Amino acid sequence: MAFQKAKAISMPPKPGKPESVEGLETRCPRLGGTVPFRYCLAPGEATPCYKILDCWWETFDVVSYLKSRLPEEKVASLSEDRRQPNRLDTIVELVNKLKKTDPG
Repeated sequence: MAFQKAKAISMPPKPGKPESVEGLETRCPRLGGTVPFRYCLAPGEATPCYKILDCWWETFDVVSYLKSRLPEEKVASLSEDRRQPNRLDTIVELVNKLKKTDPG
């Protein structure tokens, strides 16, 4: 399956507002399917996806977009740590949390 460039979905623009980038779609390497940009902004958590810069930089100026809408420290954290969390570290962290909550 070849990588597809982002494309605009056919949604009518809201009256009085320019067409938004939030309707753009691209293939998500984490989910394996097509997702709109608005999903990448908040994928089930309070912060944007850690891969948002990697996935969208060729489509539009995603850094400027995020800088205009997010606190500076959130944008900086996206720029600093764009690697996937290590699965082993995640498992060890979960085990340690369970040990702390388990009285036995």
